[in-house]
Amino acid sequence: MENQDCRQCGKCCEKWGWDQKGIIEDIIPWLSENRRDILQHVFILLKDGTAIGGGVVLEEDLSRIASVYYWIGPDGKVLYHCPFYERRSDGKVYCRIHTAKPAVCQDFKPWKAVWHDYGLNCPACRDTSP
Repeated sequence: MENQDCRQCGKCCEKWGWDQKGIIEDIIPWLSENRRDILQHVFILLKDGTAIGGGVVLEEDLSRIASVYYWIGPDGKVLYHCPFYERRSDGKVYCRIHTAKPAVCQDFKPWKAVWHDYGLNCPACRDTSP
């Protein structure tokens, strides 16, 4: 099932689209491309314990980052949905930052064995699971 096709139902974005740990490697292109639209929804904990919003992070802060978390609102509160999740009139879910989405989203494939418990909720997985 490695090459299963996603049906864009949005189930994984609804369940896994928030409260995710990020990586510094996601932050680097967002900084270099000035993607403040994405960074404003990132929470960063520095090695000295200081918490900052991604909207104010600078390139010189990268070496001081201890943890990265997705997603927060402009008010700094945790969001319980991905801010870039969009259900369109065709009934499918689209990612408004698809070409720049974080690694946790790029690498998520519920049909892989590690996500087997979640696969029961994925329509694409249900059609191919024994």
